[in-house]
Amino acid sequence: YDAAEERDFRRGLERAGFGSDLTRDDMEALGFYVCVADLEDELIRSLGATAVEHIIDAQGELRSFRTLQQQPAQQGRTIEQQLRRFMGTRGGRKIQYAPVLVEALDLTRVPRSLDRVLAHV
Repeated sequence: YDAAEERDFRRGLERAGFGSDLTRDDMEALGFYVCVADLEDELIRSLGATAVEHIIDAQGELRSFRTLQQQPAQQGRTIEQQLRRFMGTRGGRKIQYAPVLVEALDLTRVPRSLDRVLAHV
């Protein structure tokens, strides 16, 4: 789950009878692992900006990403923040990129949240 959704997950788990005032450790014991911002952020940080740019290029969208980078709202943001924003700017893009980013992962650099949830299953 994404960090911004943590409260919702806690409430849902409480309603389902898993206890109240659950800590992150409690939630992890139940198989719920937090992504720092979201899964895209975790994947971008694990792969590195250059690798993600190559993936965007291979998907034929590098020009669109460069256009986004030129927008005033993107000035002063890190490339990782710009990449994350790019993933969410068009409907279906997160779904498009998730499997491609995961396939590109070095298995020694899998984001902790993804690694832990897969190990829990």
